[in-house]
Formats: sequence, C-alpha cells, structure tokens
Amino acid sequence: MSAPLWREREFLAAINGRPGAKLAGDITSISIDSRTVQPGGAFFAIRGENFDGHDFAGVALDAGARVAVVGMGFEFHNHKGPFVVVDDPLAALERLAVAARARSGAAICGITGSVGKTSTKEALRLALGASGATHASPSSFNNHWGVPFSLASLPRDAAFGVFEMGMNHGGEIEPLTAMVRPHVALVTNVAPVHIGHFNSVTEIAEAKAEIFSGLEPGGKAVLPADSPHFALLRGRADDAGAQIITFGVETDADVSLHSISEEAGGSRIQIEIFGQPLTYRLGAPGRHLAINSLGVLAVVHALGADVRAGAASIDAVKAAVGRGARTVLDVEGGTALLIDESYNANPVSMAAALTMLGAAAPKDGGRRIAVLGDMLELGDEAPRYHLDLAEPISASGADMVILSGPHMSGLGKVLRKKIDVRYAPAAADNQAVLLAEIRAGDVIMIKGSLGSKLGPLVATLLRRYAASAPHSKG
Repeated sequence: MSAPLWREREFLAAINGRPGAKLAGDITSISIDSRTVQPGGAFFAIRGENFDGHDFAGVALDAGARVAVVGMGFEFHNHKGPFVVVDDPLAALERLAVAARARSGAAICGITGSVGKTSTKEALRLALGASGATHASPSSFNNHWGVPFSLASLPRDAAFGVFEMGMNHGGEIEPLTAMVRPHVALVTNVAPVHIGHFNSVTEIAEAKAEIFSGLEPGGKAVLPADSPHFALLRGRADDAGAQIITFGVETDADVSLHSISEEAGGSRIQIEIFGQPLTYRLGAPGRHLAINSLGVLAVVHALGADVRAGAASIDAVKAAVGRGARTVLDVEGGTALLIDESYNANPVSMAAALTMLGAAAPKDGGRRIAVLGDMLELGDEAPRYHLDLAEPISASGADMVILSGPHMSGLGKVLRKKIDVRYAPAAADNQAVLLAEIRAGDVIMIKGSLGSKLGPLVATLLRRYAASAPHSKG
C-alpha cells in the first residue's frame, strides 16, 4: 500500500494551521476546487479575483474532503469541520509546496516559454515516465496558485517532477522557481506573448530568464539555439552558474534536428543528440511541437533518464482540446475535419496553427477554412501583428477566412483582394456563417485568444455534427 500524500501531523506542521477538529486521518490529495475534491483530500479555500473558496468549503466537506483549510474569520455556519484555520489559505498552500519540495528526492524540471509550455510538459511527463514515477503540473496550472498546488501534490516517492511556470508580467516567475528549485530549467521559446504588458520582446526574454534564479547548485539550462534571444538567455543562465544545453535546427546544437516527416496524426523526427542519431515518432502533428520535443529529450538526458525509452514514449502524445485536437465531423454528404486551436493565440502560435492547416489536405473538393479571432494583450503593436498574419494565411492555402474581433477587421480588408473573407465584430456573430459554409471534405481550423471566445464555436460544431473519434489521418 502506497504512503499517503501527507501525514496528518506533517500536514498541520507544514501549513502552520490551527485545527478546528481532529482530521481523522492522513491527507490523500490536494484541491482548490470543490468540484474536484476527492475523499480524504484537503481543500484550500483560496480567494481569487472572481471567487472566494470559502463559499465552497462546506460543499468540499460534503463531497468527502478530510479537511478544509480556511482563513481567520471564516464563518463556520452549519459545518463543524474539520477545518484548519490559517493566516491565509494561499500562503498556507505555498508553505505546503515548500515542504513538499524539501522532502522530495525527485529530479525536478521547470518549464517556461512563450508558446508550447503545456504540450511540452505533457510530452516530458510521458518521456520521463518511461524511467520512473513522474509527477507533473495538471492542465495549465502555471501561475501563483497553480504552481504551489502542483508542487504541494508532489508524491513523496516520485522519481521525477515536471512543473510549468508562466507569467503575464515581469517578476512573476522568480517566486515560482524559488519554490520549485529545479535541477533543470527548460525555456521553449520567446515570443511577443502578453507584449502589451512589456516594452519589448527583450523584456519578455528577461522575464522568462527568471527561471534560472531558482536552479539548484550545479543545475542545467536547456535553451532554444534558434531563438533571437539565445544570447540573452545564455547570459542569464551563465550568471546563475548553470550548465548550458542547446536544442534546435542549428546543426551545432547539442540536440539538433535532421528532419521532420508528417505522418498520420503525428510526425516522424530524426535528430542527433550529443552526437548520437535517434529517430522517433511524436503522436501529435506540427513542426513547432516537433522542435519542442528536442527540448524534451534534452531534459531527459540532463536528468539522467533513458533517452531512447523516453523518445519511444512520446508517440503517446496527443493534441489536447483547444490545442490542436482533431475531430472528424459528420456533415451532409460525408465528413469534415476540425482542428481545434481555440484555447489561446499569439503571433507565433497563430502562424504555427496556419501551417498545420496548410499541411492538412481537404478531401473530394473540400476547402481549407481558417476561423480566426483577435490575438489579445499585444499592446500598441496589435494592428501590425494582425496584419502580419496575411503572409501565413496565404501560405496555408486557405480558401476562406472567417474573422472576428476589432483587430481582425483590418486584416480582412487586406485579404479580401486575394481570398473569400467573412467578418463579424464578435465570434458569436459568425456562428451562422460557419454552419452555413461547412461541407464534406473541408478542413476547418479555429484559433483565437481565449477572450475572443471561439471556444463556443467549437462546441457548437461538436454538438451539431455528432463528432466522431479524434481524426487519425493527417
């Protein structure tokens, strides 16, 4: 029988809490969402911008939580506990995260970057899992509450830990990496994501480089050799005393790309890793994912795990909902292919998604249709970044573009000279257009920032056309 996540005594000591009643057992899991509480788990009543976890403490206990961790002044109402009262539930969760890291003997990797953090984290979870029990951040839990939650959930017997770290502003990664204390830090790339909060992409690179400040002594930094900001990243990693490992298309990188061949639902990749040739299959399509897989295998090597077993394991990588998931739609007269990229968007990921659209072949006279929403948080340069999409749209071979959002308006005016364009101020206004246009053989790619609300369009297509199993052919 495996040990519990937290013994009652060590849990109370770590969070520095005052129990309102005996916990009646050890803690098996951590939760910050009453909807995901598991029997025997601990629920932390965190206050957010749009919610207060204290409103759901009773719900969590009714769902089987062993304890609810609440702040001082909490009204107990009809529930007698068990509660643990702390100064602040988020601060208590952070203390628990620090304790989890202190007791762990796992080899730890921290991941940051402008694009591809979550998909890279999932690939690394699979790759390291071939060598030992691996714990990784769930979903995109990479912010000031997601990282401590993920770290506090690290099992005491894990062999490897993988933690994703994100940011919207400078100074946000430094406290996260101080908790995680990675042995290896991976930067996937640097791009104008959240550029509205920065004066330049160079400032974004500086913010990403904060991850090196938390490296354990003798730690390693895995860097993208092809990045225009490589010199800056390398300099900051050197300042932290890190050993540098590089990956990319550059032939002199430690892990260098030889070729990528698109296959059914994925890519076959040939690389050279520290002088040794290696061929493997990645179970999700896209050149950007393929290049990030080089960084994944560089981390596997850096942590002393089995590289060949890790490479074989990432064939199990699948594009997630909103991040490239492919679904066959049953439409009148046959089928259409939906590429769901609706989770978020920035100039780099938008170009990558359009490249995938271009690589997906329509059938029997079908068309390539790009459904695009505004890219947000781009600041004063937003109009330029949107107009710059004209080139990758043209290269994708799109037959029709359905646009929404104020920034996409200018792009539509440029594209109308070359392509069939439909435009509406809001994504919801394009629903009828999209439903009317879909026909057998089409490939439809949907992408925009989360705030552009293209996700409901995807949901409508899935409901309307009785979506089948994920598409298995590129």
